[in-house]
Amino acid sequence: MGTTVGLWIDHRKAVIVAVSEKGEETREVESDVEKQPGRSEGVRSTRRFAPRDVPPEDIRQRIFTEHLRVYYDEVIASVGDAEAILIFGPGEAKDELQKRLQRKKLGGRIVAVQTVDKMTDREIAAKVREYFRK
Repeated sequence: MGTTVGLWIDHRKAVIVAVSEKGEETREVESDVEKQPGRSEGVRSTRRFAPRDVPPEDIRQRIFTEHLRVYYDEVIASVGDAEAILIFGPGEAKDELQKRLQRKKLGGRIVAVQTVDKMTDREIAAKVREYFRK
């Protein structure tokens, strides 16, 4: 039996559980992505030209996309040479990671992509063990 990996992912962090003959290892990868780039919600500036201080939407989107690219590459590096990968999470990040893995010719290792809500690290590890036990 080779290494199998299950990972819970959203845009803020990924929890990676690797299961092999040697045992189980859990890692966490955090992103530097802001939830919504720009001015903090509910905070008004006292300066006269504050709207000009916030970067335009296209620049914020490019920055956001670049942060996600670096984050996904770090997650992919953490997956390593896993034979089977289970991806699950609450939002769009799981699908974006799946597409990125496919572009890197690793899509054949993906066994499933599932939508789940927020989970604790223990719940994530239990789900991965249960999935690959089948």
